[in-house]
Amino acid sequence: MTDANDNSFLALFLEPVGKYLADETVSEIMINGKDSVYIERGGKIEETDAKFVSENALRAAASNIARSVGRPLDEAHPRLNARLPDGSRVYAVLPPLSRIGTVMSIRRFSKEALTMERLLECGSLDDGMYRLLRGLVLARRNIVVSGATSSGKTSVLNALSSFIPEGERVIVIEDASELRLQQRHVVPLETRKADRNGQGETTMRDLIRSALRLRPDRIVIGEIRGGEALDLLQALNTGHAGSMSTIHANSPLDCLRRLETCALLSGIEIPLYALRAQVAGAVGAIVHTARLPDGSRKIASVAEVLPLDGGEYRVRELRAWRTESVSPDGKVRGGFAKIADPTFLAEAAAYGIEF
Repeated sequence: MTDANDNSFLALFLEPVGKYLADETVSEIMINGKDSVYIERGGKIEETDAKFVSENALRAAASNIARSVGRPLDEAHPRLNARLPDGSRVYAVLPPLSRIGTVMSIRRFSKEALTMERLLECGSLDDGMYRLLRGLVLARRNIVVSGATSSGKTSVLNALSSFIPEGERVIVIEDASELRLQQRHVVPLETRKADRNGQGETTMRDLIRSALRLRPDRIVIGEIRGGEALDLLQALNTGHAGSMSTIHANSPLDCLRRLETCALLSGIEIPLYALRAQVAGAVGAIVHTARLPDGSRKIASVAEVLPLDGGEYRVRELRAWRTESVSPDGKVRGGFAKIADPTFLAEAAAYGIEF
């Protein structure tokens, strides 16, 4: 097996897009078959003139990347989800699942750890939201970061984790490692696909159960996609306060419904009201991210989760971005507004936490 740390090996097979891999302003490279390559820069998608010499060359690049990180990619395993040596994430799909040839997406992450201070400088949040988020983490509220694809969920989760005090033991669970927590006492766990014989698979659900036996102070899950949501809800309702995760959703309220749907995918029968009570009891706050029409990314809303009302979810928006206008050149103008105070201000103040 080729050493997974051999960047020159990977660059050799990805030579047609090598200049974009080296360009720090490019956040994603999208290869749609041998003749079509797009990139994302500054939140905007651009078409390039890059091409691979043949479908075989592109297929070889994908296969060798898979081999270098020890994951299968062939007719029996036509999809790849892996992390490159530089921390980038690569996802590939082979024909016949793709009708245009091998498709590959390479999402790149800044070598510099993204902090809340940096997000503040970029205008992704304001001072009031910064203090609110810091207070939520220090108050050990369980937080779910929601948003659409490429809205910055993982970046915000990573930045939020910087508020976790040193001295706490944090277990991180991911499909493909992307998070870069700065604390000293971090235990990263990563799922594993089955081998060519269908053996050895380790799922998110397996790792959540393992994490509970590893004495975590907090659990951080890269993304909730399926039945592991139920295991996480049960963990959060029996301790491990201050845990965090992300999920695809269109709004804070939709985030709770998505968690419910994912928990139902566990295959374990549970009365709907009881499940909703678990969701509402487990999640303390939702941080919703958004990518605006001009490509900028914002923390669009921070909402507190309230107890159920007649079996229905309720959220209390605390702070949010409000768009005021969009100029002819597409530039979005607006600002952050305070909507309400958290309901647990007195409780937080008793522990010296100021919002």
